[in-house]
Amino acid sequence: MVSDCPHRPAAVDLLRTALVDIGLRPEFRLVTVTDDEVGSFPGSPTFRADGNDLFPTTSPRAGVSCRLYRSGPAAGLPELPALRQALKPAALQA
Repeated sequence: MVSDCPHRPAAVDLLRTALVDIGLRPEFRLVTVTDDEVGSFPGSPTFRADGNDLFPTTSPRAGVSCRLYRSGPAAGLPELPALRQALKPAALQA
């Protein structure tokens, strides 16, 4: 996540809700990405489990910028059902 991401508070709430909904403890780590660390970062917020992007994209675009999702609140976040579904494999391993 970039430090000034406007979706940060909503992303934290969304992730916490999704984790609880699927039976996991709402424990996660926020990682702030800087220009020097951008690499293949697809934008903020990015949700990952075990280091894997939960919403992989084929876009070559990377940078310290906002990430757009195909659907969701103002497309700046995924929808809650989509995040739950993406997290379920992690829940099965827990």
